[in-house]
Amino acid sequence: MTGAPASAAGGSGATPVRGGKLGAAAVNQASLWNIANLLTMARLVLVPGFVVLLLHNGGYDPAWRSFAWAAFAVAMITDLFDGHLARTYNLVTDFGKIADPIADKAIMGAALICLSYLGDLPWWVTGVILFRELGITLMRFWVIRHGVIPASRGGKMKTLAQGTAVGMYVLALTGPLATLRFWVMALAVVLTVVTGLDYVRQAVVLRRQGLAAERAAGEEPQAAEAPRGSSDEPGTVAESAGARGSAEAER
Repeated sequence: MTGAPASAAGGSGATPVRGGKLGAAAVNQASLWNIANLLTMARLVLVPGFVVLLLHNGGYDPAWRSFAWAAFAVAMITDLFDGHLARTYNLVTDFGKIADPIADKAIMGAALICLSYLGDLPWWVTGVILFRELGITLMRFWVIRHGVIPASRGGKMKTLAQGTAVGMYVLALTGPLATLRFWVMALAVVLTVVTGLDYVRQAVVLRRQGLAAERAAGEEPQAAEAPRGSSDEPGTVAESAGARGSAEAER
């Protein structure tokens, strides 16, 4: 070791990360204006633009609905990339954690409500999907201190089915394609309900396990102490003291 600072040696002191990915040292340097957050912001900006395009000229102009579909498709594509970029390149920020799920639900909610308003989609379908999405969001906050439930394959299929179905309803389809979109939406609704119920089950189990672990942690120091006067043997006293010290060290 020379004791000279990195700057004096002509370097920055940071070790380059192979592959161009940012290392742990760059996590604290993640700016609000990184590519992942910019994609999320773009998706939020697309929401009012999508609504205007879909409802323009009464909402039944095939050309304008094609433009609306293009905006919806861009929003769905950015949803696939912003989270992946944030995790891969250490660009996770507090803004992104809050804005990303809001942007996801904003574009989907806007599409569902507009389609129901135009009479293309039953209101009960919109209600079921929005109730599930908002309910699961609230449930995440309910169990967040006990842990995080990972995304399941069913949840990813649900997201894909919802995006595909809504996109098909945004387009002015007729004939067999109009029939096909009905069944795709039916599949999306089924996956929405099934995955929602499974998430509730996992959340309840996770919360019970968390509460049980907290109770066990609180009872452990007391259980480690031997009852007073239970034995006059020197070994018992020593073992009790050792167990208590071990329990206190784990608290």
